[in-house]
Amino acid sequence: MRYIGIIPARYASTRFPAKPLAMLGGKMVIQRVFEQVSGVLDEVYVATDDERIEAAVKSFGGNVVMTSTNHKSGTDRCYEAYTKVGAGYDVVVNIQGDEPFIQRSQLESIKNCFSDESTQIATLVKPYTESDGIEALENVNSPKVVVDNRMNAIYFSRSVIPFLRGVDKADWLKRQTYYKHIGLYSYRAEVLKEITRLPQSALEMTESLEQLRWIENGYKIKVGISDVETIGIDTPEDLERAEEFLKTKLK
Repeated sequence: MRYIGIIPARYASTRFPAKPLAMLGGKMVIQRVFEQVSGVLDEVYVATDDERIEAAVKSFGGNVVMTSTNHKSGTDRCYEAYTKVGAGYDVVVNIQGDEPFIQRSQLESIKNCFSDESTQIATLVKPYTESDGIEALENVNSPKVVVDNRMNAIYFSRSVIPFLRGVDKADWLKRQTYYKHIGLYSYRAEVLKEITRLPQSALEMTESLEQLRWIENGYKIKVGISDVETIGIDTPEDLERAEEFLKTKLK
């Protein structure tokens, strides 16, 4: 199996414009993401629609491919990039451009999902712990996942699923294993082509979660488990938290 990593990176962002070029510990966020995944996958490219990001990636010696400005999702951008640079690769790994602390173990976990020949799409989850607390579990910006006994995703939701009827919320994390979705995806190349042609689905629009489109159309999403906590950067405040996290790691 040959794996190519694609890192979609947009300049425009409502909550954090120019996020990929923001500095984190003396390096750009996009550079940290690229360096974290290089060496784990067979090849890695940043996919962007902005010349400033293209120039930045070239400045640190990274691979970059220009893509259309019209894509509505990172998956669509990922597929265009694959058609331009991915010939000969079996699996495409879609890496979030705002996850500078992604770990080798997480990439290996998602690669291992494809040891099952039936795997079409794979993603990762992290079990919530009691120390996370109910507020983290109820955070709508942190989607939850329910899986079947073969570790295929049944459903993703911004709500807390499953709902523990008759149990006080304070005890939910003691009584049930909840899974936090980690937004790392990988797809067999032919499946990636298929899902980018699907129209938006009702569930996807309801929850604003793209992966529900795939489930609603009958695709199976294999789920790998990670115990690594990462910090995604959606806002300037997240960048400040990431700086503190980086300082802790470097001590």
